[in-house]
Amino acid sequence: MSPSPPKSDAGAPPRTERETLPLTPWWYWAVPRVALVAAMAAVGALLWLLHRADLEEQRATLISDVLWVEQNLRFHLGKVQGLLEEAARDAADGRLAPGTFAARVELLRGNNPWLVQLAWFGADGSLVAAVPPGLGRDSVGEAAETVPSPETFGFARSLGKAVFSQPYPALGQDYHVEIHVPHFRDRSLTGMMVGIVSLNALLADAVPWWYAQKYALHVVDDSGNVLAKKSRVEAAASPLAYAVAFDPPGRGLLLQALAYRTGTNLTRNLLAASIALLALGVFASLWALRRHVQRRYAAETALRAEHAFRKAMEDSVRTGLRARDLDGRITYVNPAFCRMMGWTESELVDHGPPMPYWVPEDMERTLAVHRRILAGDAPTEGVELKLQRRSGERFDALVYEAPLIDAQGRQTGWMGSVVDISERKQAEQLARSQNERLQFTSRLVTMGEMASSLAHEINQPLAAIASYNTGCLNKLESGRYTTEEIAGTLAKLGAQAQRAGRIVRRIYDFVRRSEPRRAPCDLNAIIGDALGLVEADARARAVRIVRSLAAGPLEVWVDGVMIEQVVVNLLRNGIEAMNDVPAASRELVVKSDAVAAAARIEIADRGCGIDDEAAGRLFVPFFTTKAEGMGMGLNICRSIVEAHHGRIWFEPNPGGGSVFRVLLPRTENP
Repeated sequence: MSPSPPKSDAGAPPRTERETLPLTPWWYWAVPRVALVAAMAAVGALLWLLHRADLEEQRATLISDVLWVEQNLRFHLGKVQGLLEEAARDAADGRLAPGTFAARVELLRGNNPWLVQLAWFGADGSLVAAVPPGLGRDSVGEAAETVPSPETFGFARSLGKAVFSQPYPALGQDYHVEIHVPHFRDRSLTGMMVGIVSLNALLADAVPWWYAQKYALHVVDDSGNVLAKKSRVEAAASPLAYAVAFDPPGRGLLLQALAYRTGTNLTRNLLAASIALLALGVFASLWALRRHVQRRYAAETALRAEHAFRKAMEDSVRTGLRARDLDGRITYVNPAFCRMMGWTESELVDHGPPMPYWVPEDMERTLAVHRRILAGDAPTEGVELKLQRRSGERFDALVYEAPLIDAQGRQTGWMGSVVDISERKQAEQLARSQNERLQFTSRLVTMGEMASSLAHEINQPLAAIASYNTGCLNKLESGRYTTEEIAGTLAKLGAQAQRAGRIVRRIYDFVRRSEPRRAPCDLNAIIGDALGLVEADARARAVRIVRSLAAGPLEVWVDGVMIEQVVVNLLRNGIEAMNDVPAASRELVVKSDAVAAAARIEIADRGCGIDDEAAGRLFVPFFTTKAEGMGMGLNICRSIVEAHHGRIWFEPNPGGGSVFRVLLPRTENP
């Protein structure tokens, strides 16, 4: 399995969607869109035509219903007109007396409750009878003075036929209309029957209930004022309306019907909504499909470009890449790995352990590392292995392993990067050798600088030995001696010889060249040996050394000679830093103590201190504040301390001068 491709082309310009898609005819995506839009337009047109047909059907029904109700009202008014004409004839023939007129009128009003009053007038216009009696404000309201209407009365007499008066307001927000029916004999007026009709009552009686459930019926004048109506007040009227002339009574009156807003056609609306939703769904699906295809084309193009980029990158790197499945079988190698090992890709792919590039004599360790990696315990810092090329040449390799994850997030194997570190290890070995030579040279230089003081230190026990030897010879030549005297002198001579031997051994141990070797050491003993080397120089410079060492052994895991070199350099720097200080103030304090899992050394002097400019470069190679210094002492000290996983730094001494501190580990693996 090949490793995952890189995320993007480094340095490559971004690719647009049009650049990543293959060329296709413009109509490839246009035709489905146009077809879908046309289908939606056709459905919309069909729904609109159905709606228009429904409106036309409602309008035709409205016109038919309005004409029917107009005919019904005409029938009611015509019937009353006929009854009034019959009553006028009976009155002219003498068959209708005022007493029987009231009974006939009550019967007529009982069958026609919208007939408010009926009055009988003679030929001269005088009132003969009225039912209910009286024509005044109590019966017709404000218009009582004009009842009956003289104008209408005159029109009926002159025309010789029934005439309707203009509507006029009455009590209870009602409007009344008068019907004047004349009777002639031999072209002479014999009497006039006048009926007063309530328009609201007429609509209430003559218009059936089902009609009011469908329409709001109004009687309006030529100014648009509503004179009478029958409707459901709580229902809202729709724009669908129709009006016909209300004749009789005529005179500009209109009978107007307004259709109520009926409930929508639920089935048709649901069907329309379903069609619209399906069309939108098809359009959305088509759009989503187009987007998906575009993204897939773009992804495939980008994948090809990324694969080519990754292949070029893998072919150019010097790091060997190798992928293995969960069973440890090789699934991929890059050219660098093949060049490193000497085998071809076809020879390595599908090869299982043991691998041909494993070193036979290191087979057990390599196989253990292999099993540890397959178990999921690959070291994050990598693992060093000894491998071999096809030619049999051995080399050191650093191997890093990481899980190989597929697109579903499942681990399918391990991806390893192999780096040939032979040259690096050789360089490190050379650097270590040079560093050891430099440290050895530094110790020789230190001994050279301390030669005069050490020679004086050795001369003292040698002079004492010579003096004790001369004394013994003189005693033996004189013959005046005792055994106890000779034994005491020889004991003192031996002590001085041991003293001289210790000084020589310290010098030898300090300057001898040896391989670095870490082992448990007593830090106090190391400090004591270092003090033994510098005490003569300190006495020569009148420097008083104050020891404050930890009680008992203070064990550290270090190379004793190297740490002794660090302590000697720091002690000598402290002694030399007090050259310009009065002799009474020259004090060098040496401390040791334990701090958590480390041991600490403190060397404090009373010198002139370190200024800010020098502080930043104090550990830099070849930087020195001494006229004859090399500038390598503190740099070597830091290298030695850091090689032991320790730390060295300095701080100003509150009493003047500087304090150098060193932390060293107390265990083998800090």
